[in-house]
Amino acid sequence: MTKLTGKTAVVTGSTSGIGLAYARAFASAGANVVINGFGTPADIEKERSAIETDYKVKAIYSPADMTKPAEIAGMIELGEKTFGSVDVLVNNAGIQFVSPIEDFPVEKWDTIIAINLSSAFHGMRAAIPGMKKRGWGRIINTASAHSLVASPFKSAYVSAKHGIAGLTKTAALELATFKITVNCISPGYVWTPLVEHQIPETMKARNLTREQVINDVLLDAQPTKEFVTSDQVAALALFLCGDDAAQITGANLSIDGGWTAE
Repeated sequence: MTKLTGKTAVVTGSTSGIGLAYARAFASAGANVVINGFGTPADIEKERSAIETDYKVKAIYSPADMTKPAEIAGMIELGEKTFGSVDVLVNNAGIQFVSPIEDFPVEKWDTIIAINLSSAFHGMRAAIPGMKKRGWGRIINTASAHSLVASPFKSAYVSAKHGIAGLTKTAALELATFKITVNCISPGYVWTPLVEHQIPETMKARNLTREQVINDVLLDAQPTKEFVTSDQVAALALFLCGDDAAQITGANLSIDGGWTAE
């Protein structure tokens, strides 16, 4: 079992969904955590305090905006100043928008690339010097089955996730001799707010009912005909932080119910 006692994990986009599952998994292994993301102050405080209560670790919240490089660097600095180190960085923040390319709003493209791709670069850039100094680190990027295959009407998201896969490989090569691994996890459809919120957009883009989107678009992609769970994704991330995964770096690990096997 992976132990992270005395270490600190920063997880972006972790106030709900996969990100929150990551944060709780790391806390269950003994890590202090920095959570980040959207939500009402009351909801965020509920999740933050629950991590501390459930796992007897420290948890703090950073409101860093993932479109602003200086705030991302500040989030890493907050973790280092509060806990003494940032040992695990999970670049998980992501948004989605569904539209044909010719109708895709330029500002939506720019925001998706900023949050889903560029924020990972800025987080890594800020965290790597400390990891090098300490001689240990784990960087995990949430990619997607869309880092390997495409779907129509998701040009920005697919482009960003393909970019995450390439960024992961590059960083892994740069850090291979520093005992810092860099991997990305590529989930298929996980039942999260991100997936739930894109259903109405997909209904409109494809002229389908809600049930048709779930069964004929989302689950049609996954041969198991089941959604991946956030806890399954988090368990894989926790494994990547352990000694048994020390030689796994530069990998794109699919957890997609067989989607990309087809």
